[in-house]
Amino acid sequence: MLLFLSVPQPRPPGARTRAGAARVVRWRRRQRLRLRLRQLRRLRGLLRGLRGRPGTGGRRRRSRMALCGQAAGAASLPSELIVHIFSFLPAPDRLRASASCSHWRECLFYPALWPQLRICLRVSPAEQPRLEFLMRKCGWFVRELRVEFAAENYLSGGGGPGDGGGSGGGTDTGTGGEEGEALQLSSRWLEVLRIYLELVLCVLLSIRNNRNLQKFSLFGDISVVQQQGSLSSTYLSRVDPDGKKIKQIQQLFEEVLSNSRQLKWLSCGFMLDIVTPASLSSLSNAIASTMEHLSLLDNNIPGSCTLITAVELERFVNLRSLALDFCDFTAEMARVLTDSNHVPLQRLSLLVHNASVMLKSLDNIPNDEHWKALSRKSSSLRVYLMVFDVKSEDMLKILKPSIPLERVHFDSYVTCVSGAIVDLISRQYDKFLTHFILMNDMIETSGFPDLSDNRNEDPLVLLAWRCTKLTLLAIHGYTVWAHNLIAIARLRGSDLKVLEVTEESIDFDQGELADQDVDPVHNLIEQVSLGLGQPWHAVLDIESLSVFTEPNRHFYREMQSFSEDV
Repeated sequence: MLLFLSVPQPRPPGARTRAGAARVVRWRRRQRLRLRLRQLRRLRGLLRGLRGRPGTGGRRRRSRMALCGQAAGAASLPSELIVHIFSFLPAPDRLRASASCSHWRECLFYPALWPQLRICLRVSPAEQPRLEFLMRKCGWFVRELRVEFAAENYLSGGGGPGDGGGSGGGTDTGTGGEEGEALQLSSRWLEVLRIYLELVLCVLLSIRNNRNLQKFSLFGDISVVQQQGSLSSTYLSRVDPDGKKIKQIQQLFEEVLSNSRQLKWLSCGFMLDIVTPASLSSLSNAIASTMEHLSLLDNNIPGSCTLITAVELERFVNLRSLALDFCDFTAEMARVLTDSNHVPLQRLSLLVHNASVMLKSLDNIPNDEHWKALSRKSSSLRVYLMVFDVKSEDMLKILKPSIPLERVHFDSYVTCVSGAIVDLISRQYDKFLTHFILMNDMIETSGFPDLSDNRNEDPLVLLAWRCTKLTLLAIHGYTVWAHNLIAIARLRGSDLKVLEVTEESIDFDQGELADQDVDPVHNLIEQVSLGLGQPWHAVLDIESLSVFTEPNRHFYREMQSFSEDV
């Protein structure tokens, strides 16, 4: 005969009365406190058992440890307590602590410890097993995943085409040497593309069934791969001749989108043939209607194709930030974003590339009335422009007066920015502009272009005077006169948080150089520092600043932070 006895559970004092609600809260708080104290006492007892009590003999200590055995070691701690300890440690310290024993190592990849994962990979064979291990452990549960692929680090970080690695001890000269170097560079680029495809496959395979994914960002810096021409068709066809691997990657990307249930943020920038015009159709209507950020940037898409259309954009009614190629952002898209069923757009990042402008028409871009409608829909809308090698006449078509332009980044390799364009920006966007970056990598024997030629006032000084919200100014490859730099510092003062000008861009008047009593360089540093209210020096090593050396990566990261600041 079995007899079941029900044991009454302790009831908080005053639980049935309304007046005892506060006592119930205090009682539960004391219960949680007692539980924490019991855990801490247990941990203290285990640690005391490890050390041994002071004043006891060696024989007694050995007998105590023999009785305790492994139960007194770190491996005996409950998994919940180890995870709780790990939660207070930064990622590098977690990895070191996990090396203590296998039990701690098992607790290292507890899902609560890795809600977000940000990985920056150089495309090299050594990265593949590390990435596979990490994605195998975290790919199925991570909520925020950001992956950046950097091909140029592999090409320039040793074993490059010019260091003779793997070749003979001699150095070839003449045409034969150039052909050998080109062949070596070609084989190395083929290896980079092959590894790149394998790494992308590894990432997508690991998250294909992750239904917890909320933020997914991919960035592939293929700028070095494109320096000698477009390799997306030539070299990629040699790495993947039948296109099976690329097709598998595209299908996996679509599978990730179709399996997602909580996706709010999707960003894909400069990835090589990953996103197609049909990719977004894999998103269900329910997920598309809750998406808050969408970024699709790819210079390898043919001129007649776009990654998203106005019809597709109608599904993204909750979109707060958007990043696209400028030529893909049409007047029809602007109209869709002003519809009453769409939430107000807060951030818009647009990439203006010369190749895209040449292949696509500017006839369909929004006019000034469309920009006014967008601004009326959202008074907090701000725009970020990244401009690559665009001619002045095209910029005049692009820069509509009603664009709420907050950030602009010019990067030139062939076409320089004119002083008239800088002057136009300072006049039209003086109420919004906070970031202005001017970069020129053209090699000219006559020196850097001077924006103040045939002008009474330097356009950069006028920019600093008119744009009262300016907080960042970075210049390389354009002549900046020392007295104008001092004027900029004095005009903006401590509000100008960042002033980065490369040393080779700064020039001095003949009168300043002729004065033997004053060192012009020391005087410049002193006067600019006084104007800014903080120590200032010209940028001596351009390689130390990603804004000058890695414009694609800089734009992508700035776009991410710009879009998150909503």
